[in-house]
Amino acid sequence: MSLNIVSYPTSNQDERSGKDIKIDTLIFHYTGMISNQAALERMTDPKAKVSAHWCIDENGTAYKIVPEHLRAWHAGKSWWRGRSNLNNISIGIEVVNPGHEFGYRPFTLQQMNSIVILCHQILKRHPINPRNIVGHSDVAPDRKKDPGELFDWRRLSNEGIGIWPRSIIEPRNSRILKIKDYGPEVKLCQKKLAKFGYGLYQDGIYGEKTQMVVMAFQRHYRQARVDGVLDHGTTAILDHLVNYTKDK
Repeated sequence: MSLNIVSYPTSNQDERSGKDIKIDTLIFHYTGMISNQAALERMTDPKAKVSAHWCIDENGTAYKIVPEHLRAWHAGKSWWRGRSNLNNISIGIEVVNPGHEFGYRPFTLQQMNSIVILCHQILKRHPINPRNIVGHSDVAPDRKKDPGELFDWRRLSNEGIGIWPRSIIEPRNSRILKIKDYGPEVKLCQKKLAKFGYGLYQDGIYGEKTQMVVMAFQRHYRQARVDGVLDHGTTAILDHLVNYTKDK
């Protein structure tokens, strides 16, 4: 299976700042616009000041927008595993989809096939830790929902791209946590989410910030239920992933 690549360059790019910058993060987005052409036009509009390295159309075509050695402007204010300014160390892939605002729908098989091929090529060029293959909502949970709960993270993990929870045993005695809860159980939840990679202050209060981080976690790792409630299933997945990645 080959990848159909079309060059679609933009001036919305600059040099990665710093010495010996290592590209070690891959961030997925959806375009959140009514068409592929609208997304491409926005990423090539100097006034918009946004771009990505790649854009995958619904027919599987891969548009090469920014060379990977340069910095694209896709993540904005972001945080993952103790680091901010993720544009500087990441590659951004936009996947064409209207998004939650314009009629969110499943990503096409052609898109997912092309994403698998492209990611394998990217990972040969840049050895990226599976923990650092994330969605925009993971690195900016208070602002973003993309690529969303319909993105096939399980397929990617099965292809050796990123991680996905397996062999989950739900705890029977854990407390279900939700907005306005507080106490040591909430602080432990916040600690686990922060340890996994999310930017979250550990104050023991289940406020809107914690709720949004839990929703981001669910969009990626528990897609059947995205409600911001840390129920038994979400807790089990979080515990599994924290334990699985502790030495990675």
